Amino acid sequence: MRILLTNDDGIEAEGLACLERIARTLSDDVWICAPAVEQSGKGRGITLTEPLRVNRMGDKRFAVTGTPTDCVVLAVNDLMPERPDLVLSGVNRGHNVGEDCSYSGTVAGALQGMAFGIRSIALSQSLERFHDEVTAHWETAETHAPPILSRLMAQEWHEGVMWNINFPARAPEAVTEVEVTRQGFRQIGEMHAVKRTDLRGRDYYWMSFRGEKQDHAPGTDLRAMDEGRISVTPLHIDLTHRPSMHDLKGVLGGAVPRTVG
Repeated sequence: MRILLTNDDGIEAEGLACLERIARTLSDDVWICAPAVEQSGKGRGITLTEPLRVNRMGDKRFAVTGTPTDCVVLAVNDLMPERPDLVLSGVNRGHNVGEDCSYSGTVAGALQGMAFGIRSIALSQSLERFHDEVTAHWETAETHAPPILSRLMAQEWHEGVMWNINFPARAPEAVTEVEVTRQGFRQIGEMHAVKRTDLRGRDYYWMSFRGEKQDHAPGTDLRAMDEGRISVTPLHIDLTHRPSMHDLKGVLGGAVPRTVG
């Protein structure tokens, strides 16, 4: 099995080294194509207004001056001699649950693999607190990911689906359950901009999260992280809200309306 690894924390990230160790429990044919610098929060962004530079960092290892999506596109179409059988994205430093999934570069890397028709999985390691001084429990992802990946690879997958796996912020021996979850949603207002002033008196802003404790719904990825379970969520790109589509057909279906009101 040929495996392609990417991430959004950058080619030198601890999580990518962790992911490589995980991948090598499944195969010896492991390729890495990751951003040269951190690309967190870039979602499914692609680089259109400037060229992409590729730096060969070693055998089957490339750094790209672009996003995770750029990395997967380049690796699959140009850098690898044959398409991979599996794309793994991560292991992200910090979980990617709830609405994180819509702007996560980690999830985006797996989504691009899925768009190519390749089995793809995003992996993230939750933190007790998102701060540089906090050390992630990489050993938790490294311990529990291989058997979970093995079981997923043995299953039939629906077309157009990827898997989003999140490991809780606990030591490996403290994690005893896996839950197949749905994507949850936080209360509105957790993400906000912090206003500051530079030395010239000009305002600038840092995007931030309040991180307030919330009671998340049972069965969601958010609740699984709160309660120390591994969360495994099937995701796909289709954003269509089908009930609204059905309701609107009786109003807008057919001839183009000519009057207002």
